[in-house]
Amino acid sequence: MSAKIKGEHLSSRSFVSKKLTYLLCLGCFCAGMFFTDRMWKVPELKGEARPLVTEAERLKLISEGCDPKTLYQKEVMRDPRALFGEVAKTHNAIQTLDKTISNLEMELAAARAVQETLLSGAPLSDDTGKNQSPGKRRYLMVVGINTAFSSRKRRDSVRATWMPQGEKRKRLEEEKGIIIRFVIGHSATSGGILDRAIEAEDRKHGDFLRLDHVEGYLELSGKTKTYFATAVSMWDADFYVKVDDDVHVNIATLGETLIRHQKKPRVYIGCMKSGPVLSQKGVRYHEPEFWKFGESGNKYFRHATGQLYAISKDLASYISINQNVLHKYANEDVSLGSWFIGLDVEHIDDRRLCCGTPPDCEWKAQAGNICVASFDWSCSGICRSADRIKEVHRRCGEGENALWRSAF
Repeated sequence: MSAKIKGEHLSSRSFVSKKLTYLLCLGCFCAGMFFTDRMWKVPELKGEARPLVTEAERLKLISEGCDPKTLYQKEVMRDPRALFGEVAKTHNAIQTLDKTISNLEMELAAARAVQETLLSGAPLSDDTGKNQSPGKRRYLMVVGINTAFSSRKRRDSVRATWMPQGEKRKRLEEEKGIIIRFVIGHSATSGGILDRAIEAEDRKHGDFLRLDHVEGYLELSGKTKTYFATAVSMWDADFYVKVDDDVHVNIATLGETLIRHQKKPRVYIGCMKSGPVLSQKGVRYHEPEFWKFGESGNKYFRHATGQLYAISKDLASYISINQNVLHKYANEDVSLGSWFIGLDVEHIDDRRLCCGTPPDCEWKAQAGNICVASFDWSCSGICRSADRIKEVHRRCGEGENALWRSAF
């Protein structure tokens, strides 16, 4: 009996001890929290007092525009012109970077082509050596005037109007970075009378670019391909232009037009069109491969009209590198447009590159909108250009001083 009472007594003491322990721990925790909140002070650095912001100082900060709500309102109410300026700067920086990357890609592709040539044991051409020479000058544009053996009068009329001659042409190259050449290949009988006539004319004027190409109207697509490949290997320029010898051109206006697109990569500039695919034999501009364009009556893809167009250096390099696999259609302007299908190319449609002859170009010039190029659509050039181009130049020309006053 006594043992039972003793066991109950011990159990009661143990239960009381546990309760007291819990209560004691809880009390110590609360006391610690109370004294820590009341007594603890953040230590201050010697010689430096903790700054206290008074109500007056806080009101002053708010009045000076440091209130978070005020700052947010200022950000929302920023001048839209300043925002557009920042966006434009960012856009220009992105375009410059994109063009740099594009040029590097083309140079890399060219270097790979040279490496493959070396590995195959084939000798490098002289043009390739020129293209890789260090310290080559950068030009704004190379203008190639497409001409033929029978077009001597047309060439002389161009020399007498919009194409500078002699020292002025050299000055144009040195000061403005503009190269202008008549572009021609050789006859089927190389070294014959036709070739000798061109060589004599070149000795007199020094304004030809001779191509490794057999001349012929049905070979214009091949000539265009060879021109771009040759020009890009000889001159490092931002743009490469092709123009026919029966078209009037205002060089300063052309330069001002191109320079607006100088920072853009892969640009293709001209009067864009989409004419019908002509399947009938015997008609002008007949397309022998009409079946590739679908059903009868379909139109071509968008491409620049052949009288004048310009492409950026990266596209000219692309043509040079891939010239052996680029397909040639019957019409050279269609061929050029087809080479850019599938590429990330910006097509720029500028109607000043295809004005009519007077009075069309004259009215536009009087209105302050000078044309880049003028010709007659009915003749795909200036009708009887050797006789009429002087009149077009007199009435629609920008004036000789415009070229030397230009800022580019």
